[in-house]
Amino acid sequence: QVQLVESGGGLVQAGGSLRVSCVASGRTFSAYTMGWFRQALGKEREFVAGIVWSGGSTLHADSVKGRFTITRDTTKNTVLLQMNSMKPEDTAVYYCAAGRAIGYISREPARYDYWGQGTQVTVSS
Repeated sequence: QVQLVESGGGLVQAGGSLRVSCVASGRTFSAYTMGWFRQALGKEREFVAGIVWSGGSTLHADSVKGRFTITRDTTKNTVLLQMNSMKPEDTAVYYCAAGRAIGYISREPARYDYWGQGTQVTVSS
C-alpha cells in the first residue's frame, strides 16, 4: 500500500523560509516522478515542482522559480521542498504526489496516481 506522508508545514512571515517533507513508502519509486502541488482556498490545485526519482531532473513552476527547490533523498525515500523568500500568495495546502515516469515531468494533477494528505502552509504579511 503506497503512502505519502507530508510534514513541515506551518506559519511563517513573508520573506521567511520553510521546508516541507514527504516520506514515501509501499513500493519502489525508481520509475516514478514525485511532485509538489498546492491548493489555496477557493482555487484549483496547481503544480509547484516535480522531480524524477531516478536521475533527479527537476521542474519548478514559474511562480516559485528561484525561491523554491525540490530535492529527493533516495536513501530515505523522502522528497523535500525548500521554500525561501516566501510570499503571502504561497499560502495553501501543499500536497506530495507520485506518478509513473512518462519521459517528462507533468504539471497535471491527473498524471499523478498517489497523493498525501496535505500540509498547511501559511505566510503572513
